[in-house]
Amino acid sequence: MDYKKTNAPLNTQTRDLISMSEDTGNVYETVCIIAKRSNQIAGEMKHDLEKKLQEFASLSDNLEEISENREQIEISRFYERLPKPTLIATQEYIDHKIHFRNPSKDNINLD
Repeated sequence: MDYKKTNAPLNTQTRDLISMSEDTGNVYETVCIIAKRSNQIAGEMKHDLEKKLQEFASLSDNLEEISENREQIEISRFYERLPKPTLIATQEYIDHKIHFRNPSKDNINLD
């Protein structure tokens, strides 16, 4: 899912974890699923931001050359305005857009 086009709220909201954990039957497992997806989203966001800011990197760091770059500031502000990865992951979980499985619950016979 594209984190730039998410419908996740920008502010933290109170959620009922008991009702959210109906799919897994375990609140801890639900929180782990959301946390792992949140880490994946945060990694994607960091990678994309670093890739975009790499264009502005200069090889020589002279004090005269260092100046405020408007484009760089706008890119940074755009990423600061995005919902936090935990909010995006929670919304994905609520919308059933996360595929998860628990290997310990799978009844696969490896004999």
